Amino acid sequence: MVTKLVYFIHRILGTFLSILFLIWFLSGLVMMYHTFPKVWEKEKIEKMEVLDTSLPSIESVTSRIPSNEKILNLEVSRFLKQTIFRIRTDKQEYLLPADSIEKLPDITSERINQIAQLWNSAPVLRIDTLHKLDQWIPFGQLKKEFPIIKIYFSDKEKHELYISSQSGEVLQYTTVKERFWSWLGAIPHWIYFTSLRQDRELWIASVIILSAIGVVMTLAGLYVGIHAFVQRRKNKYVFGSPYKKKWYCLHHITGLIFGILVLTWIFSGMMSLVDTPKWIAKDKQHYPIHQVLEGNEINPGQYPLDYREVIRQLPGTVKKIEWGRFFDKPLYHIVTTSKKITLDASFPKLQPLNLKETEITKAIESIHGKGSTKTTFLKEYDTYYLAKSGHLPLPVYKSEIADADNSCYYVNPQNGQYRYYNNRKRWDFWLYKGMHGLTFQFLVTRPLLRLTVLWILMLGGTVVSISGVVLGTRYVIRKIRRLSQRKQKKLNK
Repeated sequence: MVTKLVYFIHRILGTFLSILFLIWFLSGLVMMYHTFPKVWEKEKIEKMEVLDTSLPSIESVTSRIPSNEKILNLEVSRFLKQTIFRIRTDKQEYLLPADSIEKLPDITSERINQIAQLWNSAPVLRIDTLHKLDQWIPFGQLKKEFPIIKIYFSDKEKHELYISSQSGEVLQYTTVKERFWSWLGAIPHWIYFTSLRQDRELWIASVIILSAIGVVMTLAGLYVGIHAFVQRRKNKYVFGSPYKKKWYCLHHITGLIFGILVLTWIFSGMMSLVDTPKWIAKDKQHYPIHQVLEGNEINPGQYPLDYREVIRQLPGTVKKIEWGRFFDKPLYHIVTTSKKITLDASFPKLQPLNLKETEITKAIESIHGKGSTKTTFLKEYDTYYLAKSGHLPLPVYKSEIADADNSCYYVNPQNGQYRYYNNRKRWDFWLYKGMHGLTFQFLVTRPLLRLTVLWILMLGGTVVSISGVVLGTRYVIRKIRRLSQRKQKKLNK
């Protein structure tokens, strides 16, 4: 009885989901090379102008916000001949012109045109005013930017630019090539259809439900495949598939070979939107990591190094300065025309940040207690500190803590950025990144091998899905024919 039910579940769910699985596998192949378009920070930095030295003291700038608000983030940059301080407090965000008698520019059609020309100097083909989200800005949080100006350029790449009429921020910038590959990759793979994606909660629920049903279907398929194989062995005393028809045989064999892979990919895709259940792993203790390492607020007036001195010492190169902190050390994160650097602002002269092991250990032990930390110097990636694109910098300090959560920190001594892992975050890693992207140290450090393995596995999953589509289609056709025959018999009577 149970076996018949499992066969039925796999057949019914497979009939409806095999097409979705095929789409996921084919679009996954595309996404290995093309993702959904976005405006990258590097592109925005390129449009900024270098800062000049004729700027006010930071105290005079911060005095323009209410004294009872805590500064959480502070940065300065220059765009279209106006220097702006962006200050985020515990109450709200302020955009303050460096010159206190200036005002922020109105987002007029002339301003929109100036911004557009910075991004693309080609002739404008058409301009639309959007009051609804479209396929390339499908995110619900962008509704606050309405109306959004969409500009079509007549260049070879057929660029399309989206600009907020509220802030003048560039929200999206795409080419015809990016849009083409997105339709074959990211959009079907992530189910990024505007009507669904603009409601984030509904989108998440839809992906989770589809993935969960897919997991049930795949588990049933594995049971069916193993059961058929065992029955063949029991009755005929030979190894092999009991199915003689080629599509059944192909689906059975490839399902047995790649079934676990299909299961882990569908399950891990679901886990990208779900937290690891507490019954698997939960935080034993909550630590004030952010508060200790980055601070609850920034006190820019207490920085020994004046931000204007940074601009003077790096003339004609500084595009952006962000105030920061690592434990008790004030920092400046600097973006220049050619690179990013972090300065130790605890000295009145320019000095690149270079955290020592003792400083990192002291900071972490202030969270977990003295004598709790084992710190090592990593020159190579390890299991939880690695990146497929190699964008994570090396070397870093790795600090391990023998606490109930098995806490571990990776700290970059050059900029103070850190990554924190504990038991729960390790489960998060394996249930999503590890299984979904084969983010294993052995493979990530061997890109060609990882790419080869991915292609083999993805093609295997594609074959399983194609054979499922064929069998599902034939099953539906048979059902329709039988219904038609029954109706015909009733009419003949």
